[in-house]
Amino acid sequence: MRGYDSTSYGTGFADVYDDWYADVTDVEATVARLVEVAGPGGRVLELGVGTGRLATPMAAAGLRVIGIDSSQAMLDRADPSLDLRCGDMVTELPDGPFDAVLVAYNTLFNLLADGEQQACFDAVARRLAPGGAFVVEAVVPDDDAPAGSDVTVKSMAADRVVLSISDHRPDERRTHGQFVEFTETGGVRLRPWAIRWSTPGELDAMAEAAGLALVDRFADMAGADFGPTSAAHVTIYRHHR
Repeated sequence: MRGYDSTSYGTGFADVYDDWYADVTDVEATVARLVEVAGPGGRVLELGVGTGRLATPMAAAGLRVIGIDSSQAMLDRADPSLDLRCGDMVTELPDGPFDAVLVAYNTLFNLLADGEQQACFDAVARRLAPGGAFVVEAVVPDDDAPAGSDVTVKSMAADRVVLSISDHRPDERRTHGQFVEFTETGGVRLRPWAIRWSTPGELDAMAEAAGLALVDRFADMAGADFGPTSAAHVTIYRHHR
């Protein structure tokens, strides 16, 4: 998408993110999962921390959380008591060691350039404590999703309509789009997004190249069984050593 960069998503969604995506992840199960893999009081790094939707309850559960996000607009809406950094989640990660690193709901797929997702795995592996865990939550790409454009209604009210416009390009493993919001008083607001997806097997290969091994895969944070029809996965990688 012409003009789209690493800050575009945060700039477009910061003011509605907590409302629109409050239910996109099971927060209670996520906190429990991170306490389990990091250990009580463990040091956790969250990539793409955004508004602190997950970091805040993780910190309340006793985890020592550091978050990083490329969008200052998102971070400005987070609890100021959190330890949050504005930066790139590949080249500007804070120093470890961390007991766990979390990249929640498709955030890894926001890395669009060739080799960026592998570089993220490499950077995370260098910052994990011995035996530390990298927890990846993402959708399973739909092999049957057709290429091309789609326009649907996301929401409609008497004074507001939000359209979802997307362009799916399986040959490039990319989907990009806009939420176009029309309001009676505010005119038109564009909220762009873009992802470059990878299959679970491809993520496993990236982990292996970074020196990480697959230890668990679930269909959700609560630990439901993962299978051929699962629409999403939560995968836990740890150092070989």
